[in-house]
Amino acid sequence: MMKSGLGGIVVALFGASVLILLSVSICFAGAWTQSKGGLYDRVSFNYYYADDEFTSSGRADFPSNGNFKDFHVSNYIEYGLTDRLTLINSLFYKTIRKEDDQVKQHTSGLGDVDVAAKYKIAEGPWGIVSGQALVKIPGPYDEDISLPLGNKQWDVEARLLYGKSLYPHIPGYVNFEIAYRVRFGDPSDELRYLAEFGMDFTKRFYGRVKLDGIYSMNNGEDFDNSGNPTITNNFNLGKFGDNLASGLNTV
Repeated sequence: MMKSGLGGIVVALFGASVLILLSVSICFAGAWTQSKGGLYDRVSFNYYYADDEFTSSGRADFPSNGNFKDFHVSNYIEYGLTDRLTLINSLFYKTIRKEDDQVKQHTSGLGDVDVAAKYKIAEGPWGIVSGQALVKIPGPYDEDISLPLGNKQWDVEARLLYGKSLYPHIPGYVNFEIAYRVRFGDPSDELRYLAEFGMDFTKRFYGRVKLDGIYSMNNGEDFDNSGNPTITNNFNLGKFGDNLASGLNTV
């Protein structure tokens, strides 16, 4: 992951995300809404590590033989209020460390919370189209500590989603998303995009490949002095990855 601008950090993803899913029916999120009373719960674990940074003059060693580590556990839930309307909640617990020859910093706690609603606009043999509205609520962390868990500001986002099942030709699906996020405070607004392909291997085991990206509108403050390199104000980000997951039927 690369963050652009002065003080931006290259953060390497160590290993793949681990997903554990509990649902009343094995399904995928994306453009699909849950059936009334349906539940989709995804838990993921991620670890990031950086020991280099990018400055205005190019790549440089992390100051004073330092490094940055970020480990977080996130939980994403969808609940079907009706067959067309799905409510969404996402939160995470994070622990971050920044160390060098002079100082060691550590922070742990709950981060920002996402709440959203997804509505199925239309569905047919050609696929499904949905719209989603999201609000990111600042978490309970202290923004004045030396290594904060976020920048303590609100986001709002509008997203358009398209998905199509590939059955019966292929036991899988494709999903595409485009969104615009308004970020209040110092961070820049963002254009977000996602392209995803998933396939069932068995009734309870599946895999997916996806491209997930952020394009900065570069209308934020140039500098961020929080000390946490993962909350840089202006950055472009592209992530390509794959996951293998097992679903457990709770009924």
